[in-house]
Amino acid sequence: MEREIINRVASSPLITIELDDFYEPGERVEIDLKDNLENEFLLREKDFRQFVKDHDWNSYSDKFVAVHCSADAIIPNWAYMLVASKLSGISNKIVFGDLNDLEEKLFLDNISKLNPDDYLDKKIVIKGCGKIETPPAAFLEITRLLKPFVSSLMYGEPCSTVPVYKKTKS
Repeated sequence: MEREIINRVASSPLITIELDDFYEPGERVEIDLKDNLENEFLLREKDFRQFVKDHDWNSYSDKFVAVHCSADAIIPNWAYMLVASKLSGISNKIVFGDLNDLEEKLFLDNISKLNPDDYLDKKIVIKGCGKIETPPAAFLEITRLLKPFVSSLMYGEPCSTVPVYKKTKS
């Protein structure tokens, strides 16, 4: 007597969310204001304004740009404002921080577009391993966003999950 093989994972009511789907494609670049400091310490307004005037801002067209200073220096806020004024309307997005901060912001922006009502009382698995390195903040944010709506939330693969949250029955 042969038994039919049933794929219980495929017939499960689980919904798998892959955070790779929230990745924003496009080139990422970084502007480090350290390169404009005198002795990696002092930003001179006259020199910085000359840099802003002469720099090829069009090279950032359609790119995601992270702006920061990697040196331990106090950068006046107007310097960031000058850079933003040049990048605005040219780049896809400008973020204060390094490339990791930029990646995190892009993921969080895309997760915020998710409609949590679509997952009301559903059993959700947040896929653990993808092709794209996902910032931990993305896992935190999707959990925060979905928890009030879902009946359960798990991490991993449908065949092997780690329980994260289960709604109590009232």
